[in-house]
Amino acid sequence: MNVNAKQMSFLGNYIRTVFTSVRSLLKGMKLTGYYFTHHKEIITRNYPDDRESLQLPERFKGEVVLIHNDANEHRCTGCTACEIACPNGSIKIVTKFETTPDGKRKKALDTFVYRLDLCTMCNLCIQACPTDAIKMAQTFEHSVYDRSKLTKVLNNEGSKLMEGVE
Repeated sequence: MNVNAKQMSFLGNYIRTVFTSVRSLLKGMKLTGYYFTHHKEIITRNYPDDRESLQLPERFKGEVVLIHNDANEHRCTGCTACEIACPNGSIKIVTKFETTPDGKRKKALDTFVYRLDLCTMCNLCIQACPTDAIKMAQTFEHSVYDRSKLTKVLNNEGSKLMEGVE
């Protein structure tokens, strides 16, 4: 192939790229114009001004939380099913052994560590939990300057296992 043919091939590719780009731009502007003239629903939210009235979809997943009742009791038995199900290690369960009143040693939750910076909000830990001890909360404002603040201990200080949960 001589130099003239290479230049013509380059010029043809360049013109084709410009044409494709302009066509894509016009297609997007057509859609924008349609939404501008047909006001069906409000898509844009005035965030952060309307935080109080902000309605997130029911299926929105924000972060994992360990559910506690009013008596500071939780349902986590320390089985580590959520830790095993987590694909990237954002959950770490630290267990301890407690002695029951009848003298048996029983595994119990000591610390539930959750790394929000590693979590992909895949919901696999929630599905794996046999006692429904954890859920996905609808919190979404997680911006921090220090990454260490994204590592959270989910069990409250002095919390214990609910009566009747095995």
